[in-house]
Amino acid sequence: MDMVNIVMDDRKLRVPANYTVLEAARDANIDIPTLCYLKDINEIGACRMCVVEIKGSRSLQASCVYPVSEGLVINTKSPQVREARKVTLELILSNHDRKCLTCVRSRTCELQKLAEELNIKEIRFDGDRRKMPIDDFSPSIVRDPNKCILCRRCVSMCQKVQQVSVIGTNGRGFNTIVSSAFGLSLNEVPCTMCGQCITVCPVGALREKDDTDKVWKALANPDLHVVVQTAPAVRVALGEEFGMPIGTRVTSNMIASLRRLGFKKVFDTNTAADLTIMEEGTELLDRIKNGGKLPLITSCSPGWIKFCEHEYPQLLDNLSSCKSPHEMFGAVLKSYYAQKEGIDPSKIFVVSIMPCTAKKFEANREELSSTGYPDVDVVLTTRELARMIREAGIDFTELPLRHYDDPMGEASGAGAIFGATGGVTEAALRTVAEILSGKSIDEIEYLEVRGVEDIKEVEIKLEGVTLRAAIAHGLGNARKLLDRVVSGEKSYHFIEIMACPGGCVTGGGQPIQPSEVRSWIDLRKERAAAIYEEDRDLTIRKSHENPAIKKLYNEFFEKPGSHKAHELLHTHYTPRENYPEK
Repeated sequence: MDMVNIVMDDRKLRVPANYTVLEAARDANIDIPTLCYLKDINEIGACRMCVVEIKGSRSLQASCVYPVSEGLVINTKSPQVREARKVTLELILSNHDRKCLTCVRSRTCELQKLAEELNIKEIRFDGDRRKMPIDDFSPSIVRDPNKCILCRRCVSMCQKVQQVSVIGTNGRGFNTIVSSAFGLSLNEVPCTMCGQCITVCPVGALREKDDTDKVWKALANPDLHVVVQTAPAVRVALGEEFGMPIGTRVTSNMIASLRRLGFKKVFDTNTAADLTIMEEGTELLDRIKNGGKLPLITSCSPGWIKFCEHEYPQLLDNLSSCKSPHEMFGAVLKSYYAQKEGIDPSKIFVVSIMPCTAKKFEANREELSSTGYPDVDVVLTTRELARMIREAGIDFTELPLRHYDDPMGEASGAGAIFGATGGVTEAALRTVAEILSGKSIDEIEYLEVRGVEDIKEVEIKLEGVTLRAAIAHGLGNARKLLDRVVSGEKSYHFIEIMACPGGCVTGGGQPIQPSEVRSWIDLRKERAAAIYEEDRDLTIRKSHENPAIKKLYNEFFEKPGSHKAHELLHTHYTPRENYPEK
């Protein structure tokens, strides 16, 4: 690698020649503030917070886009630099909606943090404020333009990474605004509700639709039997909301907190992931053996499903008809569980704790009510659960050991790995391989499907079958993969797609990490490592060996793919227009 010598704040440094000044500074542990910068996603030098003084340059330069060169001399903290940053920040704050006490991002707001770090005591400029309407029509995402600082991170995430492009900058100069085309609501455009825009927003301009009041109300209702289920990715991220290291497993703390909040039962969505593998694995084998529509494409990610309905309606028949795990669980709780416990299903209120904002949209789908009632009544994100725990005054770090409830409280390691990209494929292979061979297989870790490469392609030789599979995470990668399939360039038996980069571990409802963390730590890998650790620690690691699943089929569903299973655990999808005419 080519290297160059530079001087930064009187320190002699030797850095890679392809670095920017900002990258060189962070390698040397020299702090330069940023707002718009997001590594590899939004490197546009727009906010001007990262300006530095370059010897020989007539003006201050944005360090996030200024390349290093041999002999470059940089000052990151001169009086001119500090004053420029303060002026820039005060100008941003001059027309910002500064209702920090009631903002969902208070204490995690990057703008708030910079104001403290730069010692902003007063704002010298009185900006012209406009009161713009809040877009809260989506069941998943709220957009508040009054808090937007025009950093364009959300725009870059939506356009470059997810390639959905439903938000952008409109207007010019002071009238510039980030919004959807034609001034439409996010609910009126082909937004997938993935929430990746929320995770990169430095302020409170984008947030999830808060449904905690609905849950508090249900918990206070003595006529309701309120139960909760938690997704695999939640337990490896929730701790971050309480100051724990990224990737800390907090399963027991989470269960104990949910019990103290008042839920009658706390269930594990991993169990329903095992159920999904039984149904989806059976569906895959049936299509392969009987000439069904291939490739079979997974249907666990509601953001991906909505994307497919908008962008690839010709592939809807390729989608697995299986509901996502938490929706399956909701249907089971309002049928099998209701019968066993002697509870009127109309009195069972199911809450799902998910890493995903798109799950809120999914729970509102009319077709997901196979018992005559919504499979799931309310979806809360990981962040919303953290807010409830804090509101209840629960000390999350000091709680007794707790386990999930039975029935349906037992899950396999295969169910756990659903939270990481490639996890559904690996879980399916563990079961499909044994069904085809008719014998137990010890080597169950399919390492070739793991990792965060944009698109992974694998050929796995099973008993009499060479299974061709592909895995994509992030909707931009999904588009690349599907275009190859539609054109006939590629052919597979099975495709796994997750809407969010890295899979559910970095879903739109997970704890938000600031740009300096996201830029230098790969959240996908850190959280996924904890998922695989959970898998290794479990005694049962194959879905078909889960006793709870065996009992469910013996007592209720008879067998995977049965009539009752299709009635309760499967669904259908519908093509959607992108911009419907009014």
